[in-house]
Amino acid sequence: MSGHKLSLVVNGERVEADVPSNRLLSEFLRDDLALTGTKRGCETGVCGACSVLVDGDVVKSCLSLAVQMNGREITTVEGLGRVGALHPLQQQFMEKGGLQCGYCTPGFLMAAVDLLKRNPNPDDAEIREGLSGNLCRCTGYQGIVDAIRSTAEAGHGA
Repeated sequence: MSGHKLSLVVNGERVEADVPSNRLLSEFLRDDLALTGTKRGCETGVCGACSVLVDGDVVKSCLSLAVQMNGREITTVEGLGRVGALHPLQQQFMEKGGLQCGYCTPGFLMAAVDLLKRNPNPDDAEIREGLSGNLCRCTGYQGIVDAIRSTAEAGHGA
């Protein structure tokens, strides 16, 4: 299969690569760039575990081809914060019990960043609607909602 030249920015760093035309963005991020925070869940766009930001908007990477990202800017969960300097949402997910097994957490974080960008002060119903493309089998969602509400109330919505 012939490759395509790809030039993009991932988590603030320029990336140049040759990728097959059928390479999924989720595969490219995990397998080629070793950014394993982006999870493979359902691989049909239903669970949201593979969610990343593309030019600031949430995208399910299992439904996107890597070649479609040429010239774009990608942010994965690894690009949100780092050890010792977590993103406010990451901190609140820890403090409010917004994670358990952690498999869905990266996708929820990316969806929450997108939600708070569009609506810096959502109510609980708006939070739940903003997360409707993500599934969790462990937390029951209340800790996730609490974490997002707390982040917004602290002024970290925009």
